[in-house]
Amino acid sequence: MGGSRARHPYDPRAWALWKHPRRVIVYLLAMDALAFLVFGLTFAASAPPGQLDWLRFGILAAGATVHIQLTQRQEESRRAGTSTVLIDLTAVWVFPAVLIVPPILTVALIAIIRAQRWLIARRPANTFLFASISHSVAAVLAHLVFTSFGDWEWTSLSPLESVREFAIVVLAAIVYEGVQVVYIGGVIALSAGKQAKLRNILGSKQDNILEAVTTGLGAITAVLLVVMPPAVAIMAVVTVIFNRLAELDQLLDDVRTDSKTGVLNMRGWSEAADRALTRTARSEEKLALLMIDLDHFKWINDTYGHPAGDDVLRDIAQSLDEVTRPSDVVGRFGGEEFLVLLPDIDETSAREAAERVRSAVAKLHIVTTDKRGGQTRIADRTASIGVALYPDHGTTMDQLLQAADAAVYVAKEHGRNQVRVATEGGRPGPA
Repeated sequence: MGGSRARHPYDPRAWALWKHPRRVIVYLLAMDALAFLVFGLTFAASAPPGQLDWLRFGILAAGATVHIQLTQRQEESRRAGTSTVLIDLTAVWVFPAVLIVPPILTVALIAIIRAQRWLIARRPANTFLFASISHSVAAVLAHLVFTSFGDWEWTSLSPLESVREFAIVVLAAIVYEGVQVVYIGGVIALSAGKQAKLRNILGSKQDNILEAVTTGLGAITAVLLVVMPPAVAIMAVVTVIFNRLAELDQLLDDVRTDSKTGVLNMRGWSEAADRALTRTARSEEKLALLMIDLDHFKWINDTYGHPAGDDVLRDIAQSLDEVTRPSDVVGRFGGEEFLVLLPDIDETSAREAAERVRSAVAKLHIVTTDKRGGQTRIADRTASIGVALYPDHGTTMDQLLQAADAAVYVAKEHGRNQVRVATEGGRPGPA
């Protein structure tokens, strides 16, 4: 018949890129054009690679290939278990190239690494292409910063010179990571629009620590490559083991984390809360427990559908992370209820923390879909919050949970959207 023929998925015209909002497409194309301008100017000004450069390039390419081929299963497992940008540990091989080989060979190394990753993962071609360009331009700019401080000779550095050289390496690492954050974070921010969260743009604390450690291993690889090239084989073994440890860490995190919201599930929260309670009992300090129950949550599911309800839970969980302290323990109790454990806090501060949570929930504007799949916005949601204090309302976690739960029911009975604090014996008092 006269219908249009479906395009091959590798045809650029069929790429998912064109389904993004216009602002994202413009940003991507503009950043790619800028990257190719940087490549052109840098390659034109660089000297041709020498024999030693090619040898180092070959060693890094071989090490990266061994790493990639021996960690296929772990990488796919980690990729399937994360909803954010995957830290794939290849900076161990790319960052040394940034420091000790010409830019054109660094970009060639990234192409080899990314091509192998793409053949294994088979993700959309435009996604891998953009990520490869962002890695490459970050590497080239970091190389330019590193070499702008002059020639180096690591085999004959004095103690003072080694400190200076180390500082320059750290600066190059910051540029390498920072450019990637700007490049990829810009896409995330533009795609999410007003709903963009800083944590999503910058990545989690664990992601950044993993990336920093990986880049640090890359610096060590560079030193080995200059001083004792055969020892680089050790780094191939290290990366395989490190990749396995990263997979195990993610699996452990998956066991303790609620898949819908990203905060701790009841198992993970209970383990962390019990440890905090034990520390508090030993130090004879105070501790507070907030139980947060979303008001009329069933109405959201009935009106907009369960996917919208999941979006609401996810945004509220993220909001809890943002308005609590790093030492606080946030978890999902089940259904539409969340728990926050507040170590080292008195009653006044606990009330203030609960009010911050209540206010944050009331201010949320959640972009989601309705039952027909159309975009909609959910706002003006409220929460009833119960507060229990250790040791005033209980000396065990079960007693604190019961006291906070009783306080939640009082909050709901008195009109919802309020904070109630338990009293001795579990009878809630006025807010």
